[in-house]
Amino acid sequence: MKIISFNFKKIEVEKFSDSFEKSKVNTNIDIPELKKAELDFFKGDEKIIHAKFTYSVEYEPKIAKIEFKGVVLIAVESKLQEEILKQWEDKKISEEIKIPLFNTIIRKSNIKALQLEDEMGLPLHIPLPSVKRSS
Repeated sequence: MKIISFNFKKIEVEKFSDSFEKSKVNTNIDIPELKKAELDFFKGDEKIIHAKFTYSVEYEPKIAKIEFKGVVLIAVESKLQEEILKQWEDKKISEEIKIPLFNTIIRKSNIKALQLEDEMGLPLHIPLPSVKRSS
């Protein structure tokens, strides 16, 4: 399995309040669509899966929201494509594809979310490494 493309289709950030007291941050990934894709430029024995995603970072209670929508294209063996699409009929994704798919979405989306949080004056939703004085 190989991730061959990752594209954001929509990026939205909205700040509802400047008060961050007692705020709670929730992140979520949703895969609303998984389907077979045909690409003219992609030649080989592997088949392509087109996965739509939504990744959101929500600051509760109703403080701010960041949302990304996009598409990930994944190359898999023919037999694996059939299995993945069969499981998707029940809205299930095998761990063999789910783990690398989610890790790619998290990695790419978190980088963009950190940039937007900085620009919008929001607290970072994940801690960044920092240097501390040794004792």
